[in-house]
Amino acid sequence: MNLKYIAFTLLFTFIGLTFLFGGYSYWNSANPEKTCASCHEISPMVGQWQNSAHRGISCFECHGTALSNGFHSLKEKANMVFTHVGKNPERENIRMTEKQVLELSDRCTKCHQSEYKKWLSGGHSANYADIFMNGKHNLEEAPYWACLRCHGMFYDGTIKTLLQKPQAVDGVWKLNDMSQATLPTMPCLACHSVHTDNEVRGIAARYDVPKEISYDRAPRNPVNNWYVRDSKQHIRTDKLMKIAMFDEGKPVKVSDDPVNRLCIQCHSPNFAHQTGSQDDRTPTGVHEGISCNACHSPHSNDARNSCKNCHPAFSNCGQDVAKMNTSFADQNSPNDIHTVSCGSCHENVETLRAKKIKK
Repeated sequence: MNLKYIAFTLLFTFIGLTFLFGGYSYWNSANPEKTCASCHEISPMVGQWQNSAHRGISCFECHGTALSNGFHSLKEKANMVFTHVGKNPERENIRMTEKQVLELSDRCTKCHQSEYKKWLSGGHSANYADIFMNGKHNLEEAPYWACLRCHGMFYDGTIKTLLQKPQAVDGVWKLNDMSQATLPTMPCLACHSVHTDNEVRGIAARYDVPKEISYDRAPRNPVNNWYVRDSKQHIRTDKLMKIAMFDEGKPVKVSDDPVNRLCIQCHSPNFAHQTGSQDDRTPTGVHEGISCNACHSPHSNDARNSCKNCHPAFSNCGQDVAKMNTSFADQNSPNDIHTVSCGSCHENVETLRAKKIKK
């Protein structure tokens, strides 16, 4: 074969590949308004991204490229193209699968390392085995469709495709696909949306609430969202309804912090909105009206040592607040931070009067 022909072939192949990969690299890093969004359905998402805290980050850093994860990424991007040009009626309403959600969450950790480590240390990092293969809990309440509303909200199937009933008396349900066991049931996107309107710094973006409302902490940017499994969309926490709560029929003051509205979506009360019922954590007593984040760290939910944020090192009765039994998990706790009241330590006037009369 002619060596000159081979040389020219290799040269033109090299030049072609250089333009191909160079052009693709430019495409990924360029402003999406000049590429995808110029003639694509993602224009609304690009508009949201431009007003978000991530507006200085290129799309591919979160969504990846066709070459970022080998053949898997190439297959993913090719599928997007075929779906887009095809006649599938669902192409106008494309949603990420659970696998894609978890891949995106993994990319979040590259920048949010501290938040990720805190999340790992807290209860919200529970996986499918922790939630659905807990024999004790399964015996108390059998899994049903509503479980996926909070645990596994991105799961692609139903509770029937996820689990099979126990064959033994231990009550342990089995996962149909055991590869699901170690996957997190509450990933980053359960409470966050990458494209949410948000100022990078300052407090310019305030919640849409009446001016007369006084916060129990400084207003923050609306960075939290609630992912609704049924509609497969995020709702900003300040757009969620504030739920009225009652303690023995009496109205209870609920914090105006929109984060509380997010927490109560999962930590919710019974039909009567009774505090402490079901999974509710609404504080009553001396802590009535304070925000969840006043005590709990946002990502780890750790509340240890939070008492010192408001109280001196020692309480009025001489106890070290850092060592007091204030845990909600302990049903025998005399100082549960969600229900502790003056009467927990002090006898009320009626009790003292009754004792006096008896004497």
